Amino acid sequence: MPKVSEEHRMARRAQIVAAARTCVAEQGFHKTTMADVIAASDLSAGAVYGYFKSKEDIVAAIAEEALSSVDELFGSVLLTGEPVSPLLVLERILKHIVSMAERPDGDITKIALQAWAESLRNPAVKAIAEDKYRMLRGRFTEVARRAQADGTIPADADPEQVAQVLFGFIPGFILQRLLIGDVTPQSYTAGLRAILRD
Repeated sequence: MPKVSEEHRMARRAQIVAAARTCVAEQGFHKTTMADVIAASDLSAGAVYGYFKSKEDIVAAIAEEALSSVDELFGSVLLTGEPVSPLLVLERILKHIVSMAERPDGDITKIALQAWAESLRNPAVKAIAEDKYRMLRGRFTEVARRAQADGTIPADADPEQVAQVLFGFIPGFILQRLLIGDVTPQSYTAGLRAILRD
């Protein structure tokens, strides 16, 4: 029997994650079952369970996929030799979030919102969310340190505190975008700039 290539395995895994993302975006976290994901993926139950043992494992994979692309964006910002403005970085992150939300295979922000709610009652989902969001907040800490070195923010600022605040803007943006619909990365950061000039 021929061995399955790593490329084939990665493609199958991506197929399952895309199917799950679509199901959760359309039906919600609670209503989506592994049977739904199996049907949407056009794979056998054995194939899906060969990659993911539970819905929580798939949620982790969706979060990993989304945050990996955000992490790459942080990396590209931090690799430039240009001064780093935390507000410009936040705006770029929010634009990236909007672009991920507008993908045809499911709004990742709807899934994130459901995962936050689920994490309040499900310790497995909470552990996944906490791990991923600590990583994201850590990247904002790197941005704050770089901004201090560039002179963009005061040298006596605590980078961890700056990161807590910057990270906190993301759920607020996502919530307003999903519930009210009139917020954009540009309007959000313009409002923040106005407050900071006070």
